[in-house]
Amino acid sequence: MNGSVDATPAGYAVTNWISRVAGCGSALPERRLTNQELATTVDTSDEWIAQRTGIKERRIAAQGENTSDLAIAASMAALRQAGIRGPDVDLVVLATCTPDRTMPATAVRVQAALGMTGGIAFDVQAVCSGFVFALSMADNMIRLGQARTAVVIGAETMSRIIDWNDRNSCVLFGDGAGAVVLRAERRTGDQPRGVLSTHLHSDGRHQDKIHTDGGTSSTQTAGKMHLEGREVFLHAVVNLAQASQEALTANGMTKDDLDWVVPHQANQRIVQTLGEKLQLPKEKVVLTVDHHGNTSAASIPLALAEGVADGRIKENDLVLTPAMGSGFTWGSALIRW
Repeated sequence: MNGSVDATPAGYAVTNWISRVAGCGSALPERRLTNQELATTVDTSDEWIAQRTGIKERRIAAQGENTSDLAIAASMAALRQAGIRGPDVDLVVLATCTPDRTMPATAVRVQAALGMTGGIAFDVQAVCSGFVFALSMADNMIRLGQARTAVVIGAETMSRIIDWNDRNSCVLFGDGAGAVVLRAERRTGDQPRGVLSTHLHSDGRHQDKIHTDGGTSSTQTAGKMHLEGREVFLHAVVNLAQASQEALTANGMTKDDLDWVVPHQANQRIVQTLGEKLQLPKEKVVLTVDHHGNTSAASIPLALAEGVADGRIKENDLVLTPAMGSGFTWGSALIRW
C-alpha cells in the first residue's frame, strides 16, 4: 500500500487511503439493573437518578463474564455485518479501562478468538474517550499502509470498579461492548466515505477529577472509582463542543452538514447541553444512555451500532463522534458512513 501524504487547507494530513466503516456490532450482558432495584440497596430513587442523569437502567456483567467476552461478541457481530472473516483482520485496537488482566492486553484475547494468527493487537487506555483514541490509531495505521482491515472496539465491565455504596457514581455506569470494522479503500471523489479526520487532546492537570483509588503499581488493586461531578460536567460541555467544531473546521464543514452526532453517553444532561451548544435539533443527537448507562469506552460504538440497526444511520450520512474521559482526555472523529 502506498501511503503518500497530502494536506487539506485546514492542515489535516491525509493520504490516498481512507478507512471505510464496513460494519458495526454490539454486545450487552443479559442482566438489567433498574433504578428501582438500585434504590433497594443505596439511598436513591428512580426519580432522583432519572432527573439528574436520564438513566433508567444499565447492564451488569455476570460472574465470570469478562471484558474480553463482550469485546469478542461485539467484534464477531461487526464482522458478520461486514461480511469479513476473522482471519482476514490484520489489526485489533481495543479501548478499555477494565482489562481482563494487567497483562497481556485484552486485545490479544480477541485476536485469538477471531482466528487471527498474524497482524497486530493492542489496548488503548483513555477511559471514556478510548473509542475515539482507538479509532484514530487504527485510521492512522490504515492511512499509512500498516493495516488493511481493522476491528476497533470499546469494551468495559465498569461494574467491577464501582463503589456500590456511593450513590453519586454507582447509578451512572454499566457494562457492554461495541465494535466497528474498518477497511482500507482508495480515496475517490469529493465526498469519500470513511473516517474523514480524528482529533485528540489531553490535559493531565485534571487527572484527579475522575480516578480510581488503586492501581497495580500504587496499591496492587484495581481500586474504586471517584468523580467530581460538577467539575466534570463543566469541562465536558466545553471540551466536547470544542472537539466537535475542530472536526467540522478541519473538513470545511458546518453543523448544518451533520446528519448525526453520536457523543460519549456520559449522562443525558451533558448530551443535551452539547446539542444545544452546537445549535443542533435534538433529533440529530443519538441518545442511548437511558438504557445503557455510561459504558465508558463502549458508549459510542454501542450507540453507533444501535443507530445503524434501527435505520437512523444510513449510507453517506455524516456522523460526528465527540468524547471526553478521565484524565481529562477528549477528542472527536468525523465519519462519512
